[in-house]
Order: sequence, then C-alpha cells, then structure tokens
Amino acid sequence: MVLGSLLNPVNSTLIAVALVSIGLTYDASPAETAWLVTGLYLATAVGQPVVGRLVDLYGPRRLFIFGTVLVGGAGLLGAVAPSLEVLLIARVLIGIGTCAGYPAAMYLVRSEARRTGRDSPQAVLMLLSVSTQMVAAIGPTVGGVLLGLGSWRYIFAINVPLAILALVFGFIRLPKGNPLGKTTPIGRLASLDLAGMMLFGSSLTILMLFLMAPLLSSLYLLAVAALLILAFTLRELRASNPFLDVRILAGNLPLILTYLRQLFVYVGSYGFMYGFVQWLEHTRGLSPVSAGLMMAPLFGVGIIGSAVTGMRPGIVSKLVIGSASMMAGCVFMLFAQQNSALWILLVIAGAVGLAQALVSLANQNALYRQAEESRTASSAGLLRTFTYLGAMFSAVAISLCFPESGADTIGLHKLALLMLGCSAALLLISVADRSLLIKRKNPSK
Repeated sequence: MVLGSLLNPVNSTLIAVALVSIGLTYDASPAETAWLVTGLYLATAVGQPVVGRLVDLYGPRRLFIFGTVLVGGAGLLGAVAPSLEVLLIARVLIGIGTCAGYPAAMYLVRSEARRTGRDSPQAVLMLLSVSTQMVAAIGPTVGGVLLGLGSWRYIFAINVPLAILALVFGFIRLPKGNPLGKTTPIGRLASLDLAGMMLFGSSLTILMLFLMAPLLSSLYLLAVAALLILAFTLRELRASNPFLDVRILAGNLPLILTYLRQLFVYVGSYGFMYGFVQWLEHTRGLSPVSAGLMMAPLFGVGIIGSAVTGMRPGIVSKLVIGSASMMAGCVFMLFAQQNSALWILLVIAGAVGLAQALVSLANQNALYRQAEESRTASSAGLLRTFTYLGAMFSAVAISLCFPESGADTIGLHKLALLMLGCSAALLLISVADRSLLIKRKNPSK
C-alpha cells in the first residue's frame, strides 16, 4: 500500500530542483518547463478517479500491476529523452502509471475493516500520510544529490528499480478479485461508464490548457470546457452506473468541502515548493543541492506533525492549526529578500510543511468516513484529483508571477499573496464546516 502510494510523490518532489537544469539542457523558459509539472498532474488528475473507479469495480491487483509497469517504462524513456517534448510524454505516462497506488491503498484499508469486522484505520491512515511526507522530505534533497552526481536524467531512471520492487510486492501481496464488490462481475465492460470518463477527462484537460495560458484569444476554451462539463453532468445523471454519481456527490456537502480544502492547501504548498525552489536557485544563487536541502524543513516538520497528531481523532484542530501555519508562512514570505537571514527561510519552509501535513491528514481521515463504501477508491482518487488540481493551479500561478527572465523577488511576493488568499479560504471553510464536529458512524459496518 505504502510503496504504491509513494510513486507519485517521488516523481513530484525529485524534479522540483531539476527544472532549471532541464531548462538549460533544452534551452527552455520556466513557463515551458512548468509543463513537466502540469503534464504529470493533469494526467493524474484525470486518471486517479478513473482508475479508482476501476479498482472499485474489479479490485486493486491488475490495475496496480499495469500502472507499475507503465511507471518503470516511462522512467526509462525520460532518462534517454532527446527533447523536451519526449520528456513531457514520459512525465504524462508516469502520471497515468501512478494513478492506481493511492486508490488501491484506500480500497484495501476499507476491505480490511470489513474482513476483520473492526474499524481500525487510524494507524494505517497515519502511516500513509507520514510515509508520503517522508518521501517528500528527502525528495528535493535526493533530487539535488542525483543532479550533483551526474544528471537530472537519473531522476527519471530511479523509477525503474522502484517499479520493479512495487511489481514484486504487487504480485505477492495484493488480493485477487474484488473483496468489496457485490454485483459487478470481473471483466464486464458494460459496467464501465466510458462516455462519462471521456467527458470528464476532456473537460479537465481543456480547462487546464486555458489556465496555462489565460489569454483573451483563448477564452473560447473556457466555453468549450463549460459545455463539456454540462454534457458530463447530464450524462452522469442518466447513466445507470455512472463514473461519478453527481446526485450522491451533490448531496454529500461534507465530502465536497473536504475536496475544496484539499484544493486550497495544495495550491499553496505546491506553489511554495516549486516557486520557492526556483527563487532560491535564480535569485538567491543557491545550487540545486543547496536548494534541495533548504526544502528539508518543509517536509521534516510535516513528518513530525503527522506523527504527533496522527493517532488523535480530532479533525478540526488539525485543520485550524494547519491553516494558521500556512498564513504565518505566507506573511514571512512577503518580507523575504535576496539577503534574508537563513532562519527566516527555514521558518517559512517549516510553516508551509506543517500546514500541508496536518490538512492533508485531516482530509484523508474525513474522506474515509464520508465516502460511500462502494466508491471508496474512486472517492480517494477524486481527493488526489483535487490535490493535482491544486498543483496545476500553482503552476499557473508561478508562470504568471515570475517573468520570462526568471524567478525574482517581486514575483515571489506576488506568489505569497496568492498563497495567503488560499490559506484564508482554507481556514474559513474549516471553521464553517460543522459536520466535522460530528462523530460519524463507520461506513464499512
């Protein structure tokens, strides 16, 4: 469960310190290399709920194995990519391949609760969160070390041994069949809402194409995206077995608020991770290795926060403390300068890291209790979709805040203002959601 869930954060964090070097290799601007971030997250934003729905219907084993093979092959492709376009294709394939890990993990947590007859996921959910934070903690540092040892291409090549290891565990440990399935026989393609999946993916893709270059001449893309979203909604309302049951989702306000909180926290945290690293390298003049080490508090504090609070059932306290921590980090970031003291930069990274850890852990625990049992994996996949939407919005923000010449201090302050707005919205939603104060019955019983 943990290994499969980690394939995506591994690929998210290692590349953060390599964007500048990749840009130099291919003579590409920051806006162009941002597509390496956006491409992966667009693929996973679309793919997570789709693959999650397949896991709900057919079980986790075959989806996990297929995705793992794809990650290994795409990692090898990226390691030898002759152009930025090929590298982008490799990132997209990696994004698709990592889609099965987290939905499969949440599915297995729920199926084990049913098998054992007891609701004991708190420790496992904490393990998933802490392990993700741990990989994210060492990701930028390992990426910087790999870059210093040889080339950014090693960052792609590392997917090969990880995929082989995950493949071995997948064959040995993942259960065959569909433990949570009740009526869907294995292999019945008629049970898949292929039209709904295609409309969902098309609308999200076109929306992000506009957001990556929000020009007046591209406004027509918004109209196309709106029409596709309308067609998707109508399709799901009429489908006998919809990919995304909009009726149930619309009636589950607590789950919708959980998705919104996930969006806001990751706009801020990914905006910081990618934007701050570029500022450290371009304006502060740090090497990729040093910039990676500067990110250690971002995840180190998050690991400690998750470990300390993970076994405690309270959700609201995690959300409030996390929101306040993000706001404090943004305020410090507004006053950061090229010659700012090192401790100020470390405090900023630590505050943002604590916010990401506490809010994501709280959202994961909330989703486990809010999601319908038969849609556990797809609901978890949709949570990751909002994570990646936040990452993509952050990439848009970075491209808008930083000029073509590079990541300057003025752009960093603009990014801090945007992050401050997201953290304020996060705090407002968390305080206003009274349903989090209610102890919900375990849906697996």
